[in-house]
Amino acid sequence: MNLRKTIDHLVNPVKHNRASRAYDFIMLLAIAISILPLMFRSQPKIFWWFELISTSLFIVDYIFRWGTADLQSERSKITAFLIYPFTPMAIVDLLTILPIFHLIGPTFRVVRVYRLLKILRIFRVIRYFEPLKIIMSVIRRQRKILWTVLVLALFYIFVTALIMFNAEEEINPATGKLLFDSFFDAFYWAACTLTTVGYGDIYPISHVGRVISIFSSMVGIAVIALPSGIITAGYMDELNCRNEKPKDQKAPKE
Repeated sequence: MNLRKTIDHLVNPVKHNRASRAYDFIMLLAIAISILPLMFRSQPKIFWWFELISTSLFIVDYIFRWGTADLQSERSKITAFLIYPFTPMAIVDLLTILPIFHLIGPTFRVVRVYRLLKILRIFRVIRYFEPLKIIMSVIRRQRKILWTVLVLALFYIFVTALIMFNAEEEINPATGKLLFDSFFDAFYWAACTLTTVGYGDIYPISHVGRVISIFSSMVGIAVIALPSGIITAGYMDELNCRNEKPKDQKAPKE
C-alpha cells in the first residue's frame, strides 16, 4: 500500500481502525479548541496557541484530502484535483483556515470577519459524526424535493406578505406610523408566522389582518412540516439500507 492510499484510509476510512479513530479524535479536539476562544471576550495568550495548533492541523488535513481527492472520485486524477477545492466541504475547510492570517499582524486583523469565519469550523464536525453524515446524505439525495419545498415556502411568504401589506392599514400607536410601513416589514412578519416563531415585535391589529394571520399560521404549520417529514423519512431509509448491507454481504452465494 503506497503513502497516498494510507493517508486516504486515514482521513476517509471505509472501516475505522485505531489510526483513523485517533485521527478523528485529534481533529475533533482541534475543532473544539479552535471554537473555545469565541466564547470569551478577552483573549488570553493560550488562545493564540490554540489557534496556531488547530489551524496547522486544519491545513494538514486540507492537504491530505486534496492530495487524495482522486481516490474518492470516479473522475481522472487531474480533474479530481482541480474540482476538489470547489466542493462544498473543501470550501468550508479553506474558509476555516483563513483566520490564521490574523496571527500574522495588524494588517490582516479584521476581527469580526475572522471570528465569523472561525464559526464555520463547527461544520467540520459533519465529517466525524455519523448521524450528521447520514443527514447530509439524505439532504443530497432529496435535494430536488427540498428545493421545491423551499420555493413553495418562499412563494407562500411572498403572497402572504403582499396580502397583509395591502390589507393592514392600521397605525402603530407607539410610532405613529403604519404597522407595516414597508413591504420588508410584511415579509418579515410572514416569515416569522410561517416558521411559527412569533417574536411579537410586529403583528396586525385590525380584524382583517388578524383573520389573515390565522389562516397564514394554519397553512404555515403544514408547509414547515414538509421538509421535516422528508428528512425524517429519508433518514430512516438510510439507516435501514446501512443495516441491511452487512446482512447482504454475509449471505451465501448461490
